[in-house]
Amino acid sequence: MRGSLLARLLAASVLIAVCSTGATVSLAVRATTGAIRQEHGRALAADNRVYTALLDYAATHRTWSQVGPVVDELAASTGRRVVVRTMNRAPLADSMPGNRVPRDASAVVDPLAVDSSLVPGAADRIAPTALGPFRLTATDRARLDGLARRVLSCVQERTGSGAVVAQFNGHPSVRGAPAQAVAGCGGARLAEPTPGESAALSQLTGAVNRCLGASVVRLDAALNWTPSPSGVPRAAPADDRVRGCLTSARRDQLAPYVAPAALLFITNATGAASSPFDLSTGNRLRIGLTATAVLALTIAVTVLAAARLTRPLRALTGAAQRIAAGDGAAPVTVRGHDKIAQLAAAFNDMSASLARSERLRRDMVSDIAHELRTPLSNIRGWLEATQDGVADTDPALIDSLLDEALQLQHIVDDLQDLALADAGALRLHPEPASLADVLHRRDGVHYELGDVTLTADPVRLRQMVDNLVANALRHTGPDGRVVVTARTEHDQAVIEVSDTGIGIAPDDLPHVFDRFWRAEKSRGRRGGGSGLGLAIVRKLAEAHGGTATATSTVGAGSTFTIRIPTQVSDIRWLPSAPCG
Repeated sequence: MRGSLLARLLAASVLIAVCSTGATVSLAVRATTGAIRQEHGRALAADNRVYTALLDYAATHRTWSQVGPVVDELAASTGRRVVVRTMNRAPLADSMPGNRVPRDASAVVDPLAVDSSLVPGAADRIAPTALGPFRLTATDRARLDGLARRVLSCVQERTGSGAVVAQFNGHPSVRGAPAQAVAGCGGARLAEPTPGESAALSQLTGAVNRCLGASVVRLDAALNWTPSPSGVPRAAPADDRVRGCLTSARRDQLAPYVAPAALLFITNATGAASSPFDLSTGNRLRIGLTATAVLALTIAVTVLAAARLTRPLRALTGAAQRIAAGDGAAPVTVRGHDKIAQLAAAFNDMSASLARSERLRRDMVSDIAHELRTPLSNIRGWLEATQDGVADTDPALIDSLLDEALQLQHIVDDLQDLALADAGALRLHPEPASLADVLHRRDGVHYELGDVTLTADPVRLRQMVDNLVANALRHTGPDGRVVVTARTEHDQAVIEVSDTGIGIAPDDLPHVFDRFWRAEKSRGRRGGGSGLGLAIVRKLAEAHGGTATATSTVGAGSTFTIRIPTQVSDIRWLPSAPCG
């Protein structure tokens, strides 16, 4: 069995090791995946940079004829192969000519149909750098920038606020300041469009109105529209319709100024459109070796930990087997404060309790045998003497034999009461009773009962008090005094039996309710009783939901106290089987 237990523990340890390693590998894989995603993100950023650069080129050039140097520079800075071809896949530029290209393009570079996910700021999917006829000449830009600085300086001196804001084509304006301050500082001149802007804006406005079917809108320099004062539409056109016509007109206006759409291929050095982060054979081998090393190390550590874990378990198993073999005292050495140490401590407590119970059982069997042996020996001796003719069967002999039989019967009855109490089958019949009516008054005993009424079994109540009185008389001399008092305290009936006898030593007092216990081991059984009376008192008190206690002073006497609830609602031992 021990080998089977150890095998299961080792198997569990190995399983734990494997699971731990799996968790470690899972974490490593997640970390590696994060790194791969990071690298992939960097590669995507590089690819996006290539796309954005080529998009800017297409938005500012009418053809792709001069894109070669741009492609070479992008390939050198990103470490990727960059290929640009027409929509019919005719070559335009290739950073590594001669290699094959994938069948599917990475993106379509079209400044008039921008991928919004790649260029979030592209309004209406038109590249922001596609200006066409709205592009300012160098002379106009220099003039406007100088004028904007002068206007801003003036406005800030007057108001302390303002900033230069560029329109879609770079035309500057001053915003964030009162309009009067801007106008007073020459802002009107700054707002005037250049001749080229005026011509382009007029052309665009006409195209939008033609799309709408009438001269109904007017565009400003920022391409915002308002209803045209010259038009007399029955109702203003819907904003979505104007926006659609404006987008269509802008594409038509910009088409002659931008390069045609082209296919963009971004690949690795071999021309394959694979993942931007590939694991080489060496990397795979290193990862495999690392995982194997981690697995082996984890298993080794776990096996060592399991061996250390099973050592106290083996000790517990051995101790349990010794107890099963009859060794009642098999303690286990306790080290530490972990759960196994707590288990070992609990096992030691159980072992000690079993040993104590076994010792009490042996002592009880020995005491019972001794208690029964004395009256049986007397009865047998007198009967054999009568049979041999040594003694006559006179009334005195018969009375002596009857006393021995009664003593034997008394011991058997006491043992039966204790056995019923231990088995939870002690029969009680509680009923309202007056203590003064229940108790038997004995000669030589002073009773101070008062008016105490309670709900209890009158027979068992009388048995408890009689046992205490008999015990008090047994240990009190002829000149002594035994007093039985009763009173009610709160919801309890308190019965005290006091004597002026020899008393009980402090070391012996905790054992007075133990079975067959006696302070004087040498005293004869006939003079000392069966040793079960006080044990029965405690059991009967507990059966009524009460307690039995004792106090004593050596040479001055003892007091035994019974406390029973006046209303017994919880009878601890109810009859579970018929009792004779």
